[in-house]
Amino acid sequence: MALYQRGRTWYADFYHGKTRVQVSTGTANRREAEKFLALRVSEVERGEYAKPIRIMLAELGKQYMDYAKANKRSWLRDQQILEHLNGAFGSMLLPDITALPIERYKLARLDAVSPATVNRELAGLKRLFNLAEQWGLYRGRNPVKGVRFLDENNLKLRTLSEEEEGSLLRCCAPFLQDLVIFAIYTGLRLGEILNLKWEEVDLDSGIITMVVRKNRRVLEVPLNDKALAVVKGWQGIRKCAYVFYNPGTGDQWKDVRAGLIKACRLAGLHDVTWHIFRHTFASRLNGNGVDLVTVKELLGHSDIKTTMRYAHTNRAAKASAVRGLTALQSSDNAGWQGRNGSSASLCK
Repeated sequence: MALYQRGRTWYADFYHGKTRVQVSTGTANRREAEKFLALRVSEVERGEYAKPIRIMLAELGKQYMDYAKANKRSWLRDQQILEHLNGAFGSMLLPDITALPIERYKLARLDAVSPATVNRELAGLKRLFNLAEQWGLYRGRNPVKGVRFLDENNLKLRTLSEEEEGSLLRCCAPFLQDLVIFAIYTGLRLGEILNLKWEEVDLDSGIITMVVRKNRRVLEVPLNDKALAVVKGWQGIRKCAYVFYNPGTGDQWKDVRAGLIKACRLAGLHDVTWHIFRHTFASRLNGNGVDLVTVKELLGHSDIKTTMRYAHTNRAAKASAVRGLTALQSSDNAGWQGRNGSSASLCK
C-alpha cells in the first residue's frame, strides 16, 4: 500500500483481494491522506470495503434533487444553486473536485454575486459531498472543508422601499404582481409560497398554518388585507391543490425567477431577489415598532439570533425612546421643589 500525488492531490494505492485499487483521497494534505489510506486498509481487513461508484457531480445533483423535492420546501433554491455548481463542476468526477478548483470557483463567483450567496453555494456543495458519502457514492475527505467561507456583512440588508415596490409592481405581469405582494406582506420564502396548499389556508380566520421543513416548526402567518385579497383572488380561479399555479399547465409553478429578473430590469431595479421581499417584510415590521420576538415567530426562525439582523432597522423607534427620556427627566425634576417653592438641589 502507498500514497502518490497527481498535481497537488494525494492518491491511495492498495489491494482489495487481488484487485489493485487506486483512488483519490480528496486532499492535498499528506497527513489527511495517510488517515484515508489507513481507514481503507482497515475496511479491507474487516471485509467491509466497497469500491465507491465513479459518479459525476451532475448525476449526483439529479439524485439530490429527487431527495430535496421529497424532503424540503426550499428545493427551488437548491435547484438554482445546483445550476451554478453544475456549470463549474457538473462534468467532473467527485474525486477530482478538490479544494483548489473550489477556491477558483469561489473567487470567480465573488465577481458576480455577494459573499453571502457564494457561501450558500459552497454550503450546498458541501452538503452534496456529505450525502454522497452517506449514499455510498463517495469516500474521502469532503473537499469543501479545506475552503474558507467568506466574511458576510449581515448588518447591511437590501430591502425594498415603498417607491421601489410600486415601480416593480407596475412592471410585473398580473400573476407576478400577486406573488410579489404576497411575498412582501407575509415574509414567506419563495419555495413556501409556490408549495402553499389550500389545506394550509384558513380564509375565515385569515391565517396560514404550515410546517417549515427547514426546522420542523409550525408556522402561523396572519394575512393582512393585501395578502388576503391576493388569496381570495386565486380562490376564484382555483384549479388544483396549490394556491398559486401556472395557468398554462394547471399545476404549481416550478420557478418564477426569470419573470422577476425581467420585471426588475424594466423597473430599473438592481440586486432584487425573492429573499429581499422577506427582508422587507421583517424590516417594515421592526420599523413599525413590532418587537423582535414577534418578528421571529412570524418569520419562523428557530433562534432569535437570526432575527437580530433586523434590530438596526428600527431607528425611528430608538430615537423616540431616547427622546422620551428627556421628557421623563423634565417631569421628575418638576417634582423636586424646596419648601419655599424653588427647585431643590440633590447636591450641596
